Amino acid sequence: MGQKRCGGAYMAPPQRCDNIIPNALRVFFKSLPTSFSLAMHVTHGLKDANLRYPTPTSTTMLPSLFVYAYLSISSAITLVNADAGKAIFLLAGQSNMAGRGGVVNDKWDGYVPPQSSPNPAILRLSADLNWQPATEPLHRDIDYFRACGVGPGMAFANSLIRQDSSIGTVGLVPCAVGGTNISEWARGGQLYNQLIRRAEAAVEGGGTVQGLLWYQGESDTVNREDAELYQRRLERFFDHVRHDLVLPALPIIQVALASGAGPYIERVREAQLGMWLVNLRTVDAMGLRLEPDRLHLTTTSQVTLGEMLAQAFPRDHLSPIISQASRTPPNYIFFCYLFFII
Repeated sequence: MGQKRCGGAYMAPPQRCDNIIPNALRVFFKSLPTSFSLAMHVTHGLKDANLRYPTPTSTTMLPSLFVYAYLSISSAITLVNADAGKAIFLLAGQSNMAGRGGVVNDKWDGYVPPQSSPNPAILRLSADLNWQPATEPLHRDIDYFRACGVGPGMAFANSLIRQDSSIGTVGLVPCAVGGTNISEWARGGQLYNQLIRRAEAAVEGGGTVQGLLWYQGESDTVNREDAELYQRRLERFFDHVRHDLVLPALPIIQVALASGAGPYIERVREAQLGMWLVNLRTVDAMGLRLEPDRLHLTTTSQVTLGEMLAQAFPRDHLSPIISQASRTPPNYIFFCYLFFII
C-alpha cells in the first residue's frame, strides 16, 4: 500500500523533495514580479528621503532574490513536515460513537460543552477526504441518515492534548454509522472498505495512525446468534484492520456497552470485557446516563466517555515525527554571505 510503519504507527511515506521543491519554486517565481516591484518601491522611498542607496540592478537584486527563494523553499518544506506530525485516530462503530448527545426526536439541541469545544490543534477528515477544523457533530457528513450530536471524539482529543501538549496536532477520522451490526463491518463490506480507505487518505498528507476508538455492539444484542458470535467476529475485525493497515500492534480502545437494542446486552458485554488482544483496552460505559430513548448517551456522558478513552490510551505508544528540517539550524553562513555581497 506504499505506507511504512514507524514505532508501531501507520505512517505515510516521507514527502519527496522532487515534489516539494518544484511547488516552492512555483510559488517563488510566481511572486517575483510583486517582490521586485516592492523592492523598487522601497528603494525609491529611501531615495526620496535623501538616503544614499544604489539603484537596483540585476547584480544587486540577485542576492535578495536568492534569499527570497531560500525562505520560500524552507517554508514549503517546513509546512510539509508540520503535516507529518498529526496524531491520527480512527473513530468507528455505531451511533454512540457517531454521537447522539443532545439529540431528541432526531433533532440536535446544538449545545457543545466546553470539553468538546473546537481547538486549533484538532482536525477532522471530512467525507470528501479533506482536513478541516474539528467541530461537533464530528460525524455529520458520515452518519447522515440520522441527526448527529455530541460524541466522545472531541472530548477525547481535548483531554489527550491537556494531558500531553507535546502530542501536537490531533487528526480525527470519523467512520461510525448508527444501527450497524458487527457483521456489517466484516472485511470486504462497505463499512470496512470505507474505514480502510479513509485511514489511508488520512496519512497521505503526513501523520500517523495512532489508534482506533471503537464503540459498537448495541445492534448485536437483538439476536442471540449475533450475541454469541460477537467476540469471534469482533476479534476477526480487529485482526483484519491491523493487517490491512500493516499495524500488528495498533492500539485499540473499545467501549463496553452501556445499553442495547435487544435482550442480550450482558452476552455482548461479556464478549467485550473478556477479550484479550495485544494493545487492546476496554473502557466500561455501563452506568453513564442515557437519553430518554434509553439507548444513547447524553452529552454529559459523552464528555465523560471521551475523557475515559483519553485516560485509557497508552502514552508510551505516541511516536511523534520529528522532521529533519525542524532539527536543522538555519544556514547562518548562507545568510552572512548574502549580507556581505549585498
